[in-house]
Amino acid sequence: MAKLKIGDYNTLTVLKVALREGNRDPFGLYLDGGRAGEILMPQKYVPNNVSVGDDLRVFVYLDQEERPIATTEHPLAVVGEFAYLECSWVNEYGAFLNWGVTKDLFCPFREQKKRMQIGESYIVHVHLDEETYRLVASAKVEHYFEEEKPMYKQGEEVDLMIWQKTELGFKVIIDNKYPGLVYDDQVFQYVHTGDRMKGYIATVRPDGKIDCTLQPTGQQYAKDFAEVLLQYLKDNGGVCNLGDKSDAEDIKRLFQVSKKVYKKAVGDLYKRHLIKVEPLEIGRAHV
Repeated sequence: MAKLKIGDYNTLTVLKVALREGNRDPFGLYLDGGRAGEILMPQKYVPNNVSVGDDLRVFVYLDQEERPIATTEHPLAVVGEFAYLECSWVNEYGAFLNWGVTKDLFCPFREQKKRMQIGESYIVHVHLDEETYRLVASAKVEHYFEEEKPMYKQGEEVDLMIWQKTELGFKVIIDNKYPGLVYDDQVFQYVHTGDRMKGYIATVRPDGKIDCTLQPTGQQYAKDFAEVLLQYLKDNGGVCNLGDKSDAEDIKRLFQVSKKVYKKAVGDLYKRHLIKVEPLEIGRAHV
């Protein structure tokens, strides 16, 4: 079988029922961990109608004694991923973060940018510490990005997680691998640290830095929005009180698109003789 992955999902075979000495009451199942030996799945996680020989997809983490434990709980992140986790408690060694399984995830003080506070949430990277063989989190996420230059193409769809607000916009984590930036003028919705969403590659610079948008780029998106705008006119008496000279913030507030996209859509509808255009409004050509 494949090597057991600590801090990740594994498909393991049920070997036998775990029985207490003396009264022989079951307290879980033992699963085949290969070279790692038998892996206990505590009784509270055992699914109904499971038999010896069945394969189970389980998450494997380390208990208080650093022994592998199997669970059907679903963590908010696995080893190698970034996540936005809340601090549950702290002690003299570090902070403990709620990551969706019974045992909280440890973040030592040396891996914190500032002392974590109970009830606050932080972007962290989850990994297996090679020295201590413990599952840990690090808030120093810059140390865990991929080093090779990204090979994205302009307009390519990617998965984004909002990392932090800056003067220019929002830092994001792209595909769980690379840092990126979404400029303020490309944000047309409320976003918060930890939010996950689809995004699009705007530019990959020569130095490898990546600019992203939250909306598709290119002419096709403007054409798609043109149909949205036309439907708005149909639903609102044939008039929209936004024109070529309207403020970009007003356009953003109503349609969640940039003024550039809005003007392209207006131009498309005008060329098709579907609307008439005024500086501060547009209307259907045949109301």
